[in-house]
Amino acid sequence: MTQQILLKDTTKGTVDLEAYQKKGGYQALENVLRHSQPLEVIETIKRSGLRGRGGAGFPTGKKWEMVATHRELERYLACNAGEHEPGTYKDRLLLRLNPHLLLEGIAIATFAVGAKESHLFINGAFTEEVALVRQAIEDAQKHGLLGHNILGTGFSCDIQIFLGPDTYVAGEETAMLECMQGREAKPKHKPPYYPTVYGLYGKPTVVNNVETLSNVPPIVSNGADWFRSFGTKTCPGTMLFSISGDVNRPGVYELPLGVSLRKLIEEFGGGIKEGRALKAVYPGGPSQAFLTPKDIDVSMDFDSLKAIGSGLGSAGVIVLDDTHCMVEQTMKFCNFFRDESCGQCPPCKMGTHYLHQILEKIETGHGKPEDLRALQQLSGFVKGRGDCTVITGAAVAVECSLRHFPEEFESHIKAHRCTVKVAS
Repeated sequence: MTQQILLKDTTKGTVDLEAYQKKGGYQALENVLRHSQPLEVIETIKRSGLRGRGGAGFPTGKKWEMVATHRELERYLACNAGEHEPGTYKDRLLLRLNPHLLLEGIAIATFAVGAKESHLFINGAFTEEVALVRQAIEDAQKHGLLGHNILGTGFSCDIQIFLGPDTYVAGEETAMLECMQGREAKPKHKPPYYPTVYGLYGKPTVVNNVETLSNVPPIVSNGADWFRSFGTKTCPGTMLFSISGDVNRPGVYELPLGVSLRKLIEEFGGGIKEGRALKAVYPGGPSQAFLTPKDIDVSMDFDSLKAIGSGLGSAGVIVLDDTHCMVEQTMKFCNFFRDESCGQCPPCKMGTHYLHQILEKIETGHGKPEDLRALQQLSGFVKGRGDCTVITGAAVAVECSLRHFPEEFESHIKAHRCTVKVAS
């Protein structure tokens, strides 16, 4: 097996402050506070090429610069740990095994952008992780590494924890910020509500997720060129890939961006269970278009997956073998999107409901040929019409299944039952 490159050291666990410091923990923060200016730190992050480890992979340094140079001097930082998408487990793993790495990253980012306050938004269902992070913050404060006047430098960083609802939509950045201000977790339309311009309390706000900020201390300690020695030219560094489904070794693997999907499945995931054949794989969770076996030699990075019509997202890789019915699988994911819709946007509220309703009709043997046309038309109509990606995720799931497995939908309608499971 190829040696994993563990920049974030998730395998050994460094919950204990002393253990973290023995590995060089908080040295990056101290060096920054004593020897660097905020814009110098931002320039290092820009040169490293670090991209957000979720969503579309927006350049982190650019986001920081937009907030740090904004004419509004009241700025905020919010770390997003609202992880809820099926197949994604990386952020909670970092919270559980290496919370000090994240806390150090938050403190460095707070210094770099000149944030007035720093917040950690955590999914309230992560009770174990919340307790560990609270303890880590308390330990760091006792040793002068967080809180007021850190290490006697005059810089202060009090990280405030906010427990959010256990819902998918609450992880969308604008919905998260709404929730933190005491309102319902409902996304705001972009533009104009980009957090870097109009974020927490209407002020410029940096929003990064746990993995993104956990990359900051290693970059500051080792330099931008060191970070660029991993990954690809446009997507440097490593990423935590959560692989689940029909593989022999499900888990979270830290690998350089650019590793092939085939290698991820066959070498790290141990191949398909029981020697079955691969049928489909979601490289970035159910909100991204799935791939079929002919595409699994693709490079696992933001740009390569986008080029073939899919996306990396938070790298929640879900693998399906040939026993799965894609009508049923698509129905299940549409059910997830329907249940997780906040109901704010009519195309999403009604679209997710009707997509699931039609799929359920087909799956249970009551479908008609015109239902396929209805699915195609409805998906095309609602895609991209919400304030977040919930309805688009549902529409993409339907369109992708109709494109790659039309015969399964047709056989359901002709036989008035699922023929895939019977055959397997």
